Amino acid sequence: MYQDDAIFWAVFAAMAGFIVFIAIAVYVIGSIFMMKIFDKAGVVGKWRAWVPVYNYMVFFKLGDLSPWLVLYTLGGCLILGLIPVVNGLSGLLALAFHVAAALAAYRIGLKLGKEPVWVVLFVLLELVWLGILAFDKSRWNVHVPPAPWAGNAFLGDNTVWDGVPSQATSVAPPAPGQAYGQPGYGQPQQGGYPTQPPAYGQQPGYPTPPAGAPGTSPATPPVPPAAPHTPPAPPVTPPTPPVTPPAPPQAPRTDRGDDPEPPVVPPMQP
Repeated sequence: MYQDDAIFWAVFAAMAGFIVFIAIAVYVIGSIFMMKIFDKAGVVGKWRAWVPVYNYMVFFKLGDLSPWLVLYTLGGCLILGLIPVVNGLSGLLALAFHVAAALAAYRIGLKLGKEPVWVVLFVLLELVWLGILAFDKSRWNVHVPPAPWAGNAFLGDNTVWDGVPSQATSVAPPAPGQAYGQPGYGQPQQGGYPTQPPAYGQQPGYPTPPAGAPGTSPATPPVPPAAPHTPPAPPVTPPTPPVTPPAPPQAPRTDRGDDPEPPVVPPMQP
């Protein structure tokens, strides 16, 4: 009898040691894979992938989910598991954790260029999914549209952690020169609400009411149109004065008067 108990406990210890070894090996390999994925996403600090629970909080944050969901679900499982009356609810919280992890993996896969069907591999073989995304040639895409739940106060990621890049949200920043919020609203106050409500008739699809209608501002007199611009007249060129012809040369004058000298006749030869 004593020998049988010794064999039983020896087998039990061997099986327990083997299970612990497998669990440690899976944890180490998974942490290495997760560290590679965090590095692609631009996370600063490789130690984040090695801290239990916290590594999944960063994983949820990269997947556009609130990292506090990890504490809500895992903490709820531990607390409800200690209460005999409601310990069955711990299984529901564990299922909720796996569903949320699948949603985060779906978003991370999109940012690494994977099709949505890849989330099935995460559900069935999480370690294989992590290994493929860790060592393939995919690059992190920051231009993926925000998640449908990004604006939800419970599911969306609204945290800001040093060393972990902030992900896209459902609220786009205002364009340069454009007021924050919907068309027709002024600048937001400290609480995020517009300082002025939209003016009546400014929303798309509604006609503008006539001047003097209730709830509208008094009509502003129209500004008269500006006079057309007349180009200046070109300068007038003065007429060119006529050119005076030069005076004809005068005849030469002699000292004997006005009569010219008689021609000299040569003498006749004998």
